[in-house]
Amino acid sequence: MKGFVKDIESLAISNDAFRRVLYTARHCQLVVMALKPKEEIGAEVHQLDQFFRVEEGDGEAVLDGVRTAIHAGFAVIVPAGAKHNIVNTGSVPLKLYTLYAPPNHRDGVVHQTRRDAEADNEHFDGKTTE
Repeated sequence: MKGFVKDIESLAISNDAFRRVLYTARHCQLVVMALKPKEEIGAEVHQLDQFFRVEEGDGEAVLDGVRTAIHAGFAVIVPAGAKHNIVNTGSVPLKLYTLYAPPNHRDGVVHQTRRDAEADNEHFDGKTTE
């Protein structure tokens, strides 16, 4: 079967890696993330659009300096060029998934920790899942 058809909520909740790329298409990419208590993605700016959905935990979305509390069920859309960060403000892991449009990471990449992600200078190389 072409494409990706799976239970994203279960995949996001069961993921323990900081970042895990699940599927890369030509124009978008699906990634699950798990942030430890008090951990954050880190302030960044992309020249692409990004969507986040929280499946478990409590956190804060920071978009161009505006802080908003988020928890399971919340969606966040970050337009290209916006400085943003997601911070786990809770006492349990913050489980979420994100869609990049277009893709931002190398297909299939897994970063177990934020430190691993920061040490890896990888970027989308044009290769898709299929």
